[in-house]
Amino acid sequence: MSKLSVPVSSDDHRQGQEDAGCVLVEYGDYECPSCGQAYPIVKRIQKHFGERLSLVFRNFPLSQMHPHAEAAAETAEFAGSHDKFWEMHDLLFENQERMDDRLLVKLAGELHLAPAKLKEALEKQVFQARVRADFLGGVRSGVNGTPTFFINDQRHTGPYDFDSLVAAIEHASSAR
Repeated sequence: MSKLSVPVSSDDHRQGQEDAGCVLVEYGDYECPSCGQAYPIVKRIQKHFGERLSLVFRNFPLSQMHPHAEAAAETAEFAGSHDKFWEMHDLLFENQERMDDRLLVKLAGELHLAPAKLKEALEKQVFQARVRADFLGGVRSGVNGTPTFFINDQRHTGPYDFDSLVAAIEHASSAR
């Protein structure tokens, strides 16, 4: 079982308390169909565990297979620079089937972010280094596909359906 090589820090996008009983880290790609299937499952898991769970999302765009994955990850980071990472994260997954550059600009407008500023940030690749750092951290942790989950720094190697993840989280929480 592989361990998370880059510890969760204040630089991460986190939902939940730092002192939650369990930390679930997801390496994901906004254009990946499997990540799209995992998205509502993760939402249910967050609701199920409430304050006992902290969720961290890290970018792992598989750009060779998903042509808009990098731009989507940079768009999420752009939103994050305006304290709207999670709002954009959700919108990207909820509109995954329509992913293209026009959608990214439209979603920025929906969040009252300046679409022209997003376009400029994407052209200048302002957030590319952040996305790349997430990706390389994932590679060092043994991530080779998406979604990949880590529960309390240990890679989850089982299925990522609701029941399997709940059981793994409960097991990891009781082991602490």
